[in-house]
Amino acid sequence: MKNAASGFGLWVAVCVLALALPWQPARAAEADKSPSFDWVTPAVAGYGKVHPRPDAAVQPDPAVDYRIFVRVTDDGKHPRESLHALDRLARLVNLMAVSKVPASHVHIVALLDGEAALASATDDVYHRFTKVAKNPNLPIVHALHQAGVDLLVCGQALAMEKLPDSAVVPDVTVSLSALTDTVVYEQKGYSYLEL
Repeated sequence: MKNAASGFGLWVAVCVLALALPWQPARAAEADKSPSFDWVTPAVAGYGKVHPRPDAAVQPDPAVDYRIFVRVTDDGKHPRESLHALDRLARLVNLMAVSKVPASHVHIVALLDGEAALASATDDVYHRFTKVAKNPNLPIVHALHQAGVDLLVCGQALAMEKLPDSAVVPDVTVSLSALTDTVVYEQKGYSYLEL
């Protein structure tokens, strides 16, 4: 009886395997039809990678002028890493580029506010505050500036930290205040985002 049971178990296993095998080529063919998950950084090289989706239901219109005011904040807990919010800002720029919106139709003003203000600091100043030798944010700040993003830093945040304007790198402009900047740019027709 024991041999009959083990023989039956073997027969069942062979049958299950035989039923499964014909589906394998179909699964492989189905996998070949799945979309490619390539990532690109067309406008801000090396930052804010995006996956092109020309088939997506909602797309930016290349004929429209986009005005976007972005408030960039940070919790200050990871001084050895560049701000995640800056990478998301780069993703916004890259999404517009991959959607074929001309750079002349994309007007982004990004304000470094609160703890994020330190992202605009020179290496020496950053080291004084964090004990980290180099400001890890400077490469992406420069890349965003090169891509046409107007970068501002809150003047009130600088004053609270007793930082002079000379502590800010040339790619960033000192503004009066995050509070007033938000209102000023809203009056100019900019959409508001917070990262």
